[in-house]
Amino acid sequence: MAIAYFYFHAELNHFLPRHHKLAKISHFFEEKASIKDMIESLGVPHPEVYFINVNGEYVNFSYIVFDGDTINVYPISVKSVIVPSVSVLPKPLNIIRFVLDIHLGKLATSLRLLGFDTLYRNDYEDDKLAQISYSEARVLLTRDKGLLMRSLVTHGYYVRNTNPQQQIIEVLQRFELSKLILPFKRCLRCNGLLEFVDKQSIIDQVPENVRCLRRQATQIDEFQRCQDCNRIYWKGSHYERLQQFIDKVLDLSTGE
Repeated sequence: MAIAYFYFHAELNHFLPRHHKLAKISHFFEEKASIKDMIESLGVPHPEVYFINVNGEYVNFSYIVFDGDTINVYPISVKSVIVPSVSVLPKPLNIIRFVLDIHLGKLATSLRLLGFDTLYRNDYEDDKLAQISYSEARVLLTRDKGLLMRSLVTHGYYVRNTNPQQQIIEVLQRFELSKLILPFKRCLRCNGLLEFVDKQSIIDQVPENVRCLRRQATQIDEFQRCQDCNRIYWKGSHYERLQQFIDKVLDLSTGE
């Protein structure tokens, strides 16, 4: 019987059983295994790991664990203070796009509101989510750590918060997205891009109360249409509320 000693740092403790958090974990094993498999057997998904140090040396996920190894595992949050010679993070995506699991519908709407390409359906199976993440180079956001452990998933993140407003702030901070926000560019229902359209060409597709506004002091002249599902958008009474939400989220995510 062999033994390895694991230390998980910072927020990686979120994935550990209560009795293991912030403590040395003595892990007994009989068969040789990669360090990636051992880390995940202890409950930590591989996309959450930034770098690994074994006996004072940096290693990648293919390292085979030996008897007596002392292993320190670090998350992305230490990136600003530690620069390892070997990182297990995948190559950064050129464009940040997302696919979300069934538990994150409100987060998906918020991401679309802020202009981010976000796939979401409430009938996606885990296999499908992993395949989309891999084949379309999308970051998989989930509340299911088992889903993040699938080998196809290279870019993924476990959303810690359960409150939807805190979730969007968390994701903006984790992926440093505040400067990439382009609100009111995507359809909240289907994720399609919006385009401006002439009011007269779609006036019969909007509610009567909106059409009547053209005879009042408050006139709506700008309309957008989703290029995919043809849904019509305009700056109605909801616009100010959404703008306030965007401003609040942006302030909180940047710490201003």
